[in-house]
Amino acid sequence: MRIEELLAAARADLDRLDPAQAAEVQAAGGLLVDIRYAALRERDGTIPGALVVERNELEWRLDPVCEHRAAEASGHDLRVVVICDEGYASSLAAVSLRRLGLRHATDLVGGFQAWRAAGLPVTP
Repeated sequence: MRIEELLAAARADLDRLDPAQAAEVQAAGGLLVDIRYAALRERDGTIPGALVVERNELEWRLDPVCEHRAAEASGHDLRVVVICDEGYASSLAAVSLRRLGLRHATDLVGGFQAWRAAGLPVTP
């Protein structure tokens, strides 16, 4: 299988969100999770209120039953929107979270770059 096929299969199981929909999820109490690495966050800024968890720690921090979980990982019913830089790695990450039982996990189409282009809040 090629990465393009793996990505297409991952996305087939997700109800991916556009930036406005992701903002609505956050406003309703859902969790935006920024998995971009530090250099991108430093370059472009962050989304106010988003939980920053680099990709290599994501499953440990978001698994509600893991002893290393983030306080925000309150349960398997939590709405989680994973955000990477352009919306590729986040699709694979969201599927991984779904395998952990976070059935409402999804990602942001176009990633952080789409969020910023939509004029939504960014903290420098």
